[in-house]
Amino acid sequence: MAEAVAEAIANRDKLVVEAGTGTGKTFAYLIPALMSGRKTIISTGTKALQDQLYHRDLPLVSKAVGRPVTTALLKGRANYLCLQRLDQVTDPASTLQGDLNEVRAWRHRTASGDRAELVEVPEDSPVWPLVTSTVDNCLGQKCPEYSRCLVVKARKAAQEADLVVVNHHLLLADLAMKEEGFVEFLPGAEAIILDEAHQIPDLAVQFFGVTLGSREMERLVDEARAATLPFSEPELNRRIDVLQTAIRNLRADAPRNEGRHELSEHMAELREPLANLAHAIHDMVVALADLAEASVVLQKIHDQLVGMAER
Repeated sequence: MAEAVAEAIANRDKLVVEAGTGTGKTFAYLIPALMSGRKTIISTGTKALQDQLYHRDLPLVSKAVGRPVTTALLKGRANYLCLQRLDQVTDPASTLQGDLNEVRAWRHRTASGDRAELVEVPEDSPVWPLVTSTVDNCLGQKCPEYSRCLVVKARKAAQEADLVVVNHHLLLADLAMKEEGFVEFLPGAEAIILDEAHQIPDLAVQFFGVTLGSREMERLVDEARAATLPFSEPELNRRIDVLQTAIRNLRADAPRNEGRHELSEHMAELREPLANLAHAIHDMVVALADLAEASVVLQKIHDQLVGMAER
């Protein structure tokens, strides 16, 4: 397998390899990748495998090969601490205080900001969405912490590295950005290795299809509620409540059994809640139109609502 991988990299060819568990597939592609001298991206099926590959397997193989190679680990932005959003958390729920204190202390000792470092805070802790960013709520170069941004730092390291370890979600997100004409965040590569490539087709549907989820909408409602507090607008608060109710009503009327469903099969029961949701989103867009000029955060929320309406 190692010889086949080396030949494929040298000839810029495609290669599909299948082998059983425990046969040494990871070493069989790592060794020729490191020896090739080519800029290489390795993508894994999960973040756990990504961490294992980068922190355990890659150092071991690099030492054995004895060839100096610059490497980098890159994950999606939601995996990195956002300093600006951390500073915005001023009055958390009492149940979050312990985890928030851990994050605040970790802020001063982490170099990467990769939340996987902080094992004291569970991966599913409700505090993480408060102190990490998404494409929608990131302020970009307008952010007061941009010069110290940990996402920017990680992406810069990836651009400069000879070998970059990513995961399939990040790889496909980068491809989707290119499809839409945006600047990609992964570096150009002379070789791309997909570990557990059989996962790619199902994951690709998520990135190249159109989706809208209740969790995404409820998160935006929470952000809108927090961002509009300083304005004390009763009508705006009412519209936020109406939108939240519309989201919950749609979820309550959605099919209960697991699996995928054809929307056309459920339009009878979903037509009214979908219409109510569309009206509620439109009313919020109108309500935020003027306020958006006063706040970068509100402008982001306004733009996200417009995007939801289009979906």
